Amino acid sequence: MPTEPKHIHSRLNPEFRQLLDLARNPSTRRQAGQTLLEGEHLIESAQAAGVPLRRLILSESQAECTDWFGRSPDVPARILTDALMRDLSTLVTPAGVMAVIDLPHPGEGRAERVLLLEEVQDPGNLGALLRTAAAAGVGLACLSPGCAEAWSPKALRGGQGAQFMLAIREGVDLFDFIARFPGAVWAAAAGQGPSLYALELGAPLAFVFGNEGAGLSPGVLACARPFHIPMATGVESLNVAAAAAVTLFEVRRRLDGLGT
Repeated sequence: MPTEPKHIHSRLNPEFRQLLDLARNPSTRRQAGQTLLEGEHLIESAQAAGVPLRRLILSESQAECTDWFGRSPDVPARILTDALMRDLSTLVTPAGVMAVIDLPHPGEGRAERVLLLEEVQDPGNLGALLRTAAAAGVGLACLSPGCAEAWSPKALRGGQGAQFMLAIREGVDLFDFIARFPGAVWAAAAGQGPSLYALELGAPLAFVFGNEGAGLSPGVLACARPFHIPMATGVESLNVAAAAAVTLFEVRRRLDGLGT
């Protein structure tokens, strides 16, 4: 028998306040070990990866025409007024369905292809980077202290389910990781080192990308091998997500034999 959903009508409801805090407060997510997914695609991506739903949250209007109760009969459900759902949502137009999940354990991940990120602070950029990495066959992403939170609502939207497709480690000491990594570590640096298209590639392999404005720190550059992406005259750099896309898909093309 499906669990009878509970209705929440007040902003003062303690459970609604907890959900609101989970949506807005990174420290709450860390302490609770949970995050909030918004929209069917993210929820279905979590389920496909074997991540259980802890709570299902629907707006009143969505609850009238949904099959989520039948699809997740054992998950405790909450039905919020449309006004409360708008308060909880981080979207201009709320999706009408959310879910609470436990943050997945990162695991080891496949270390043949690794993405390293240093102080990438925009959660949208971070989500896009993780989405690109997953699509290009990267198995592990390591985020330095100072990076945006991988499981924030904005980063999850940018990732579009990528967070469930690769191992993600946060707060990683990149110097220690690079020192221990058994393969080549290439660092994206405008105008430095050989061209991306001249790199000798093999497994295992790691690529490191830096902060949107400052790029990579001198310390990381000193312990990795710099490379650059050739660009038209007068253009100094690419957005970090675009640079990673160019790089990682060139690696995929060459190592996986695509386009030949």
